Amino acid sequence: MDLHDFDDVAQNYDLYLGEMYKEKDMYEGFQDFYLELAKKYGKDGVIDIACGTGAVLLNLAKNGIDVDGSDLSEAMVNVCSKKAATKNLKTRVFAGNMTNFKSDRKYSLAIIARSGFMHLLSGEDQRKTLLNIREHLTDGGILTLNTFQPFPIIQAAQMQSSLEDYRFRLEYTNKDGLKEKIYCSETYDYISQVMTGNWKFETYDNNGKIISERIRPLKMRHTYISELTYLAELCGFEVMARYGDYYKSTEETGRYTWILKKI
Repeated sequence: MDLHDFDDVAQNYDLYLGEMYKEKDMYEGFQDFYLELAKKYGKDGVIDIACGTGAVLLNLAKNGIDVDGSDLSEAMVNVCSKKAATKNLKTRVFAGNMTNFKSDRKYSLAIIARSGFMHLLSGEDQRKTLLNIREHLTDGGILTLNTFQPFPIIQAAQMQSSLEDYRFRLEYTNKDGLKEKIYCSETYDYISQVMTGNWKFETYDNNGKIISERIRPLKMRHTYISELTYLAELCGFEVMARYGDYYKSTEETGRYTWILKKI
């Protein structure tokens, strides 16, 4: 299981994510970016893959976009579905692995927002995913996804650390109104290009005493630009654009948003 597969993480996801990006949001502008894409390319429907608790999906639905959502984590799907029902938004959300999910329709736009694609831990799973999504796209359909380029300075430090080397990440108030602190640890394998980490959650009572602790694993794969460029072409996509942020910057930031077209 991965971080997002756990019920406790899904239930608190929106709360700690809001705190995490309060001062510096590495995904700044993503809502407007995906809405613009959906208005431009989503005439035959949009699928939000790895939709999580619905940050992108619910915003699209609120703006009148015909959108479905899928996620590997049933816990995330349940949270997303409840949020949609609360907001009276009509959308279909289902559990499914992006490598082999099945839908009874095709879409003109597929979105893998934020870090979703990076949870694929091998080139083979990336290939399966691209081919599966291609089968669910209409002719000329568009896929957008994100990657992190391996960054030697950061990864050299991670290679020297272990999963026991925790660093404080943030403090927030959980769904039960209790304070929680999150600590993270990471290691990196340069051969597989996979970052392996642990998230440690400490829950405190009103007197500041730790009353519970839980550890949730997380793995993400970093992908070279050349890798994805060639893989996309081999899987029947044309690279239309690659941006350094959600404002369509061409700056080489190491974090990239890709626009791929089915050919």
